[in-house]
Amino acid sequence: MRVLIFHGYMLRGTGSNIYNVNLAPALARLGHEVHLVCQDREVKIPGVQIHNPDIDVLLPVYVKDPYPGFEVKTFPEMTEAELDRYLDANVAAVQEVAAEAGGIDAALANHLVMGPAILSRADIAPFAAKIHGSALEYTVKPHPRFLPYAYEGMEAAQGVLVGSAHTGESLWAALPDLLGLEAKTRLGPPGVDVEEFAPIEAARDPLVVFVGKLIVSKGVDLLLAAWPLVRAKHPDVRLQVAGFGAYEDGLRRLRTALDRGDLEAARAVAAAGWGLEGGEEKPLPILSAFLADPPPGYAEAARAAAGSVEWLGRLEHDEVAALLPHAEALVMPSTFPEAFGMVAVEAASAGTLPVSAGHSGMLEVSERLSADQPAAVAPLTSFPIEPDAVQAMADRLDRWLELPEVTRAESRATLVDTVARVWSWEGVARGVLDAAAGNLDGLPIPAP
Repeated sequence: MRVLIFHGYMLRGTGSNIYNVNLAPALARLGHEVHLVCQDREVKIPGVQIHNPDIDVLLPVYVKDPYPGFEVKTFPEMTEAELDRYLDANVAAVQEVAAEAGGIDAALANHLVMGPAILSRADIAPFAAKIHGSALEYTVKPHPRFLPYAYEGMEAAQGVLVGSAHTGESLWAALPDLLGLEAKTRLGPPGVDVEEFAPIEAARDPLVVFVGKLIVSKGVDLLLAAWPLVRAKHPDVRLQVAGFGAYEDGLRRLRTALDRGDLEAARAVAAAGWGLEGGEEKPLPILSAFLADPPPGYAEAARAAAGSVEWLGRLEHDEVAALLPHAEALVMPSTFPEAFGMVAVEAASAGTLPVSAGHSGMLEVSERLSADQPAAVAPLTSFPIEPDAVQAMADRLDRWLELPEVTRAESRATLVDTVARVWSWEGVARGVLDAAAGNLDGLPIPAP
């Protein structure tokens, strides 16, 4: 079968990039001829033909980050003329790929906009749409200008795949007038390469890690605030922060203030909030509430934790795979809805306990992982994003680090086993092809 995947972005980093760089070779391993349309000019995938449409230099994105060689704008920043040129260039490129391949039998469009609309206009094959959270939450829902493109793509798709029930409900709420959308939506979470993300035989380091974008919505400020509480009980443990983004400077300011035990300076960072990411100044409510009334001795604990946080910068996917097996725990503290807890699944595959915010797709991952865990560990995989989230996060990490090594070792083995049984890329690939063909009966229905 000749399969086309429209992605439109890079093949490195996190999120949808990693979804596609893993899905494409999984389809090839199943014996299909795979054509991947993206903007990455460096990554090569054995058995996969990669095509780079000429979109000139303007790359529209959902969350602004620098991409060398491109002028980057968020979708709302683009003019109608720029959007039209972008759409036309990609439609023409997809049609050219299909013609050169001798036709396409099945296709997948990534993101709510603009991938599905592009494949709809190209009219080359029946296709499925994979909804990633960024386009839905950052572009379509807050900016009604993009609703027509979303409706166009969703109406044409044979099947719609979401990473979690939360994302499905969010999608249906965003497009309430599209008849049949809920009926053709199926659960299609990402997978994990269990050979790449695998545990190691060596002893774990006293290490906690964060991996993700350094933007306000990822909640790294809460982890930094919780860290002195963790370090006070476990003075040998270290925190490594891997990522990049517009809020990195704000996070560094917060860390510097805490290292000095200067709570007034930390409160100023919390008060500035989104303003330190480049947006309108708006306080961070949970961080502000915690710093307004911290536990006794918090300033002293913060000073004592100075030097225990390391900034790793941006890591490629293989570097994340090398990092995770050394850590005791990974924290995913996002305050904004996430379509799926991908990094949590990768951590679990490496035998590292994921401690995630208890909402959206992250909670669904946590609940599946915790179902196989003993009573002492099951509650530690998630914490509520509520006013006491900072202390709740610290509590989960403290309780995990306090467990006997034999208990943690058994828990790690169970995490690895659960991921191997529940998430695999070949299974994801088969589900994509079924969704593209409209064969939905065998695919799970999103259910809260």
